[in-house]
Amino acid sequence: MKKEKVESLEQARTQIDQIDASLIELISARQFYVDQAVRFKRTVQDVQSPERAEDVVRKVRESAQAHGVDPNLVESIYREMMHHFIQRELKEIRP
Repeated sequence: MKKEKVESLEQARTQIDQIDASLIELISARQFYVDQAVRFKRTVQDVQSPERAEDVVRKVRESAQAHGVDPNLVESIYREMMHHFIQRELKEIRP
């Protein structure tokens, strides 16, 4: 996404609102693929996969640093999102 200076608070808020809409779209897409992935998982261990979670966290922290974003903030957001999706997946595989 191209970042441009704005000339007013209204312009900044408009850009923030557009980014928020894009973030929701991306989270929706992530959820769609999480829902697809659960079809290939058979056990609670497959769903929880701490190794995969830590790999994702490592990658997003590195990406955050490269983009000048606080990696602790990004990690916190991702851990919350992954926790939510894991709970969603567990509902699918548990009787």
